[in-house]
Amino acid sequence: MLSSRTLSLTIPRHWLDLYETIWKPEFFPKWASGLTNSALEPDGNRWRARGPQGNVKLRFSPHNPFGVMDHWIDSGSGKEIYVPMRVIANEQGAEVMVTVYRQPFTSDERFKQDIEWVSNDLEKLNQLLTQ
Repeated sequence: MLSSRTLSLTIPRHWLDLYETIWKPEFFPKWASGLTNSALEPDGNRWRARGPQGNVKLRFSPHNPFGVMDHWIDSGSGKEIYVPMRVIANEQGAEVMVTVYRQPFTSDERFKQDIEWVSNDLEKLNQLLTQ
């Protein structure tokens, strides 16, 4: 099993409204810094993008009534990295949660950087949605 860390951010918007705003793959490059170097382009049941570390392919969970926004990232190695993401109700607001799994052979420092990266992305999402 991989060790993991789940990051959570409270956003003062109704969870379903928030989910409907951000679930589309095309919205991810607006806040996910690993995708901001290019627009996502459809490629069959995947999407292609240029990230800071090169070309990536992504798969996204389909639209659903549960706030699930899981995605899988392939940075060219052929191995997909699973990134669970949820939008859940928090009274009149919402929690956005992303789990970061520590990949095999990842150093403590690199795992810490991955967590900081996702945390910064969630802050960018919050700013985008609350301005």
